[in-house]
Amino acid sequence: MRSFPPMTESTQKRQVRRGRIFPDRQSSPESRARRIAQREKLGKHCRQIFEQIRPQLMSTHYNWFIAIDAETGNYLLDEKFDGLMQKVNLHYPSNGTVRLTAFRLNEDGYCGLI
Repeated sequence: MRSFPPMTESTQKRQVRRGRIFPDRQSSPESRARRIAQREKLGKHCRQIFEQIRPQLMSTHYNWFIAIDAETGNYLLDEKFDGLMQKVNLHYPSNGTVRLTAFRLNEDGYCGLI
C-alpha cells in the first residue's frame, strides 16, 4: 500500500481554487434569465409544431430524429442523431440566427440525455 506525504504549505498553495478564465465575460442575472425565457419560448413553439406533425411521421419514420425550425416550421429528418446534425449543418450555416429544436419521433418525443 502506497503512502502519500503529508500536505505541506506549498502543496496547499497549488490547490487554490481559481476564478473564471474570462472574468470580464460574465453575464448578468438578467441576461441569463432572458436567455432562459427565450429558450423556453422556442421549445414550446417547436413542441407545438412537433405535436402537429408527429402522427403522420411516426408511421413511416418511427424512432427517427427530427429537428424543427420554429420560425418557418420546416424540419429535417434522419435515422441517426449524427446524420441529423450533419443535415442541420448543411442546410443551416452556422451564423447563430437560426434556432432548431431536436425531438425523436416516438410516443413522448424525447431523444434521451444530450
